[in-house]
Amino acid sequence: MKKGKVIVSMALMASMMLSACGTKNLEVEGMVTEDMSVEVTATEDVSTGDKDMFASGIATEDNSAGAASTAEIKEETEEFVLNNEIEERCPVTFTATRGDVNYGEFIHGTYFSETCGMERGYTILLPADYSTDKKYPVLYLLHGIFGDEYSMSGDDNNKIKEIVGNMVADGLIEETIVVCPNMYAATDPSQKPGFDAEACIPYDNFINDLVNDLMPYIEGEYSVLTGRENTYLAGFSMGGRETIYITLQRPELFGYVCAISAAPGVVPTKDKFMSHPGQIEESEMKIAADAVAPNVFIICCGSRDSVVGTYPKSYHELLTANGTDHIWYEITGADHDNNAIKSGLYNLFKQIAYDKQK
Repeated sequence: MKKGKVIVSMALMASMMLSACGTKNLEVEGMVTEDMSVEVTATEDVSTGDKDMFASGIATEDNSAGAASTAEIKEETEEFVLNNEIEERCPVTFTATRGDVNYGEFIHGTYFSETCGMERGYTILLPADYSTDKKYPVLYLLHGIFGDEYSMSGDDNNKIKEIVGNMVADGLIEETIVVCPNMYAATDPSQKPGFDAEACIPYDNFINDLVNDLMPYIEGEYSVLTGRENTYLAGFSMGGRETIYITLQRPELFGYVCAISAAPGVVPTKDKFMSHPGQIEESEMKIAADAVAPNVFIICCGSRDSVVGTYPKSYHELLTANGTDHIWYEITGADHDNNAIKSGLYNLFKQIAYDKQK
């Protein structure tokens, strides 16, 4: 498997004022401790289920890329050469809104989940010229804790439509469908997310909802290509944690995977939020020798992530120790934010483009 450039630096201490993904604001003070976990004090109850700091990302310094000049876009387009090397930052040519590109729009839908015993929601990005006469690869994109199906798609600073649309327009990738599900797969509609082991169980149950309910529904309702080569998985924060877990449990389903700023809890640990019983043991942090591994398995994180600290790096180290091939890199200067999300999505699609055009 191809190896990306590895960039290692220690996360820096930081305090943060983070805002909700919806209309309700949540103030959180985050402090990175010696073991790089984060201690949080909230000014209001974070167990309400409202979308918060982990659900999507935080707009930071380079989100003005969407207003890049034509000259800047042209310059970067001319310099871009497709290869399989990791780039820390998504180039402005792919995050900018171009006047000559017709972007798709996210729409909302529902499906019945046998796993949860209830109707559940998702948002889906269809190509601008979506047609049932064609079939499209699909990316399942997972949100963070306290999020829902609107968290990733509703934050314009993630630049999902732009990255996909611009890479399609440049002939790098095929037109691609992006599905953003509600990852909180509770069986009790009154259960809400929270910082305790019981409240996090529905996130770990999402693997069953995804595989048994959502994916079959999407494949039946929309014109999608099936098979691992055409099925991608990515997630941010808690979504990154579940991306890793799902990939290790069902590697044959996904050809291309990216876990961005993955939260703790795949393996047993204790941070300043809670004790995590773990979904698997450290010795199980691997893809089975007799399993079909993804073509590309990326784990990345901001070098200044003041929320998950060095947990993503610890996943990388466990995978390495257990002999599971993957790409690990850090985004210099990025926090638990949109810069990490854009970088992860861009490099995932870049690896897809490289593989498909070899």
